[in-house]
Amino acid sequence: MKTREQLGGIYAASITAYDAGGRVDAAALQAVMERNLREGAAGFFVGGSSGECFLLTEAERIQVFEAAAAVRGRANLIAHVGAIGTGEAVRYAKAAMALGYDFCAATAPFYYGFSPKEVCSYYYAIAEASGAPVLIYNFPGNTHKEFDVANPDYIALFRSGAILGVKQTNYNLFQMERILNLNPDLIAFDGYDETMVAGQALGCIGSIGSTFNMMLPHYKKIFTLFDAGKRQEALALQHKANNCMEAMCRVGLIPAIKYELARQGYPVGDARAPFAPLNDEQKAYVDAVLDRDLVTE
Repeated sequence: MKTREQLGGIYAASITAYDAGGRVDAAALQAVMERNLREGAAGFFVGGSSGECFLLTEAERIQVFEAAAAVRGRANLIAHVGAIGTGEAVRYAKAAMALGYDFCAATAPFYYGFSPKEVCSYYYAIAEASGAPVLIYNFPGNTHKEFDVANPDYIALFRSGAILGVKQTNYNLFQMERILNLNPDLIAFDGYDETMVAGQALGCIGSIGSTFNMMLPHYKKIFTLFDAGKRQEALALQHKANNCMEAMCRVGLIPAIKYELARQGYPVGDARAPFAPLNDEQKAYVDAVLDRDLVTE
């Protein structure tokens, strides 16, 4: 198991690239990843929300793991294996770990009102299947599943050794601090691009972001400045990053990321329906904000 120092840094929450026929395009995904490596990425969060995971078939999700494994040995690799059903998540975990991923992450099982005991059993099963502790992908805005840090089942889970830590895609960073407080061995990654400096201040060892696919140098500079104690400079760049994030969210974050990647010379196809591609007005709006505020080197 790698140390927290080895696991720290900037991770792109990788997109899933498609060819003209809408099929997973391994070469296009790898081109973006190679670019991110040149830009200083410490690793990749593969098959997550930015990768449109729940719009893919089971075979496609594994195909994405296979494509991203091309950078194994040159970057840390986290496979997002979250699913509604434990059996499906376990199959993804086994496939990813066989490909050489460092560990797995998983959203809580959603849609049904699973009890804390049921949610915990899901994570224990993934940990057993992968042979490594699991990173909880805490995204209650999408899963509608909160981790109550006063619940005895969740307390036991976080102290069990089955959990590596948390990817906190939640504006409630107090919750993340309380989770870390339960077990000093846990680690945390900030999961919202727009709260990077806040996450660092509360103990995150790294940050995992969707817009890092197409603006990683900007965020790496924020991360480095904050670590060096240059808080005001880091915050100034965070404000600029948040201008970009706000613009992309207004028009549709995933379609905007894919559009901007294409504009930067990395065509990766459109996001899958029901996502809609950007219209000309939306493209012009996003372009203007990024051209004004994005740091590229």
